[in-house]
Amino acid sequence: MSAPNILALNSGSSSLKFGLFRVDAAGAEKLLSETFSTASTADHPDAMARVASALAASGMPAPDAIGHRIVHGGPALRQHCRINDAVLRQLQAAAAFAPLHTPAALALIRSTQTHFPGIAQVACFDTQFHVGLPDVARVLPIARELLSEGVQRYGFHGLSLESIVRQLGDVVPQRLVIAHLGNGASITALKAGQSIDTSMGLTPSGGVIMGTRSGDLDPGVLVYLLREKKLDAAGLDALIDQRSGLLGISGLSGDMRRLHEAAASNRDARLAIEMFCYSVRKQLAAMIAVLGGVDMLVFTGGIGENDAQVRAEICHGLSWTGISLDEVRNRDVSNALISAGASRCQVLVLASQEDEQIARHAWGLLK
Repeated sequence: MSAPNILALNSGSSSLKFGLFRVDAAGAEKLLSETFSTASTADHPDAMARVASALAASGMPAPDAIGHRIVHGGPALRQHCRINDAVLRQLQAAAAFAPLHTPAALALIRSTQTHFPGIAQVACFDTQFHVGLPDVARVLPIARELLSEGVQRYGFHGLSLESIVRQLGDVVPQRLVIAHLGNGASITALKAGQSIDTSMGLTPSGGVIMGTRSGDLDPGVLVYLLREKKLDAAGLDALIDQRSGLLGISGLSGDMRRLHEAAASNRDARLAIEMFCYSVRKQLAAMIAVLGGVDMLVFTGGIGENDAQVRAEICHGLSWTGISLDEVRNRDVSNALISAGASRCQVLVLASQEDEQIARHAWGLLK
């Protein structure tokens, strides 16, 4: 029997990526992939029609199964699973935990069922990688009874983190920090390959400054906005997730590339870049403290993989840890290693392979 073809759908906050993989016990072979930019996650179902058209035009065989990246499954869904009516109901119930992502994910699943009727579908959860977080990191410092309702630190970007650990293989160090930097960004501390703390919390809105998301805020800011500005929950969601971060600081864009273009003449664009690097550097230092030191730092994600200037600025402020970049290697990341020979910590740039992880998990569940 030939190896099955798995369609991996990776729904992000500003894009819908798909990859078609032939998967077996030996690994996953990419047959086709493409990324569609979207104004928001609400546009993903429409983009699904473009995915179907791209597959049809390629002449590739129809998928035998489809895997979805699901950002948040709430407290009930923490393990990758086949999608059925019960899972869809649980996802709907968990929408309050990720209102920016989950409704769009559900719409995408339904759209996929329309375009590929009868084909098995699998949900792969970004939160699964962090299931083993110790209580000291998982429990939030609020009224204890809320914990039983699922109010805790979940952590995200799990499929990306898992792909980095897989790529490192036998060289996974005892103390590893991964900086997934993109439109969404998070910093995670791993001990012997296991997540022990991470910057995002209950939702993907927390942690470091992101493209349009605020990251961590003084909770008093939210109380002030509720009381003095009369914002409701929808207004807070829109402000924190869609009008903050790099966009909010610069007043120009949440796209780091556009900010670099404008930085020479726009002070607010320069400030946004500086604040992003400052925010990431603080979280990296916190995770290094959690681990009691660091053996390896990995940059991944759209900014982490492609922005040498940001990597240099972040690492320059961490020289006290013994981190030192090689300027030439940092500009040419073809060999992954970008740290200088004298650096006490290896620094690497590795591509996030979320799509392949989705395909591998889908195959594992279906075989």
